[in-house]
Amino acid sequence: MSRALVVVVASMFLAFGLVRLDAQRGNPQPPRAPKAAAPFDLTGYWVSIVTQDWRWRMVTPRKGDYQGVPLTLEAAKVADTWDPAKDEAAGLQCKSYGAPALMSVPGRIHITWQDDNTLKVDTDAGMQTRVLRFGAAPKEANTTRTWQGVSQAEWLLPRPNVPLQLRPTERSADTPPIRPSGGTLQVVTKNLRAGYLRKNGVPYSENTSLQEYFDTFTEPEGTSWLVVTSIITDPTYLTGPYATTNQFKKIPDMQGWDPTPCRPDQAR
Repeated sequence: MSRALVVVVASMFLAFGLVRLDAQRGNPQPPRAPKAAAPFDLTGYWVSIVTQDWRWRMVTPRKGDYQGVPLTLEAAKVADTWDPAKDEAAGLQCKSYGAPALMSVPGRIHITWQDDNTLKVDTDAGMQTRVLRFGAAPKEANTTRTWQGVSQAEWLLPRPNVPLQLRPTERSADTPPIRPSGGTLQVVTKNLRAGYLRKNGVPYSENTSLQEYFDTFTEPEGTSWLVVTSIITDPTYLTGPYATTNQFKKIPDMQGWDPTPCRPDQAR
């Protein structure tokens, strides 16, 4: 057998082997839609459990109370001009219900799948709706700045090393916190309308970027929790990233659901 013929025969066997191997593996399947690929279920009704920052979330802080927020000097000056009556007269009652602050507002949220590629988060406090899109947002979504901005979602597997721990009020102080495992939902929100990080006029600008991680946990006795870790970056009014963690307990139905329009709390 000539050398050329040997090369041809060997190539045929190699090709046949590759075909058989490909047949054994099967044809590659298209990626699943985000709804089908979800590593955990976020849907349902959840009620916020305020275990931290009570004095800034459950009541309106006094004017000038900016403790814990890394404000620039310019931001402090802007906050000192806070006047809820003027906000209301100007139709800006929702300035403290924008995406960077919304998950901190006590109340109930309802999470559903709008379609296979879009999660929807409705709140009873302020009657806001957040749309979390997987994949690129439609062009029209970027034309106007809004309180909820444009949110792009992505399942991350495995979960990145994001600082987070959960210690609900029912757990004693000496009980180790529940730590995350598995995947997480990452949401990045931009194209925001300028608003307030707190109800007493602590500002964020339209240059703000919000990065969030949504995680769920189930206790041994069956209680389910949702934890939303938020990292807010604003080159205009913040000297560095501002991080918050908000906890929600799952409830069986819409009992207690109380849609309430945005309202500016009175200065004190």
